[in-house]
Amino acid sequence: MTRMASTASAPTVGFDLDMTLIDSRPGIHACYTALAERTGTYIDADLAVTRLGPPLVEEMANWFPAERVPQMADLYRSLYPSYAITGTLALPGAREAIDAVRQAGGRSVVVTAKYEPNARLHLEHLGIAPDALAGDLWAEQKALALREHGAHVYVGDHEGDVRGARAAGALSVTVATGPFGAAELREAGADVVLTDLTQFPGWLTGYLEAAARA
Repeated sequence: MTRMASTASAPTVGFDLDMTLIDSRPGIHACYTALAERTGTYIDADLAVTRLGPPLVEEMANWFPAERVPQMADLYRSLYPSYAITGTLALPGAREAIDAVRQAGGRSVVVTAKYEPNARLHLEHLGIAPDALAGDLWAEQKALALREHGAHVYVGDHEGDVRGARAAGALSVTVATGPFGAAELREAGADVVLTDLTQFPGWLTGYLEAAARA
């Protein structure tokens, strides 16, 4: 049985968080600014928010010596609820994408590299209600949660999301709302490239109709 055929009645769809479901750039910018002020360390927050996706410690390594990175990452995470939640917006179509999966009789799971408690704060604040959430996972590590939840599709905005979908044996659906444009996502190996999540419900309908005929 093919992956598509197995999804005809109840798809399980994974979603990335930052720049897929939410535009967290304003909040993350504010948090980096607060961290710079707190530590007296120069951080180019404008630059940092252009490369969201990889784990926090990778960005921290650009501004702090290696021995300080774990401590600074912990401090950033502690500041995050006060600075980053209210400034973050849902991207167009985010709630509707989650709803489309539910209306199709399926389940949605958010799988993100973000610290899970802070990811949950974002979802609760914005009223986005997936069936499950898994945090602290990046690129191929995302396959751990995707396989655990039996995800047939993984939706993201970054080449790391494509890698995660591939590692899980899931269809890689991408949106060009993050740091990668449509051509770059195709080059990274995405199976499907959408402009944004407003196109996702229509795509899902077509995908499930094709699955039912398979």
